Amino acid sequence: MIAVVGDLDPKNRTHQFTNEALGHVGLPFEWMATDAEGDWGERLAAYDGIWIAPASPYRRMDGALAAVRHARERGVPLVGT
Repeated sequence: MIAVVGDLDPKNRTHQFTNEALGHVGLPFEWMATDAEGDWGERLAAYDGIWIAPASPYRRMDGALAAVRHARERGVPLVGT
């Protein structure tokens, strides 16, 4: 399962393309808002990889950076677009 960290906007073409790309290769994924409350380590522990979504600015840059930090410190595959 892939965590797509970003603030999903269904009208944003890059978000549409992200969904299509992950769906095309058959990877299950869930979007996670950058302003989600709680512990990012706990929240991301269930995912096999993280995709930092395009289309900043994010509602909360700290959320996106926490996801990058989580991946780097735990060796979780990360894609940043």
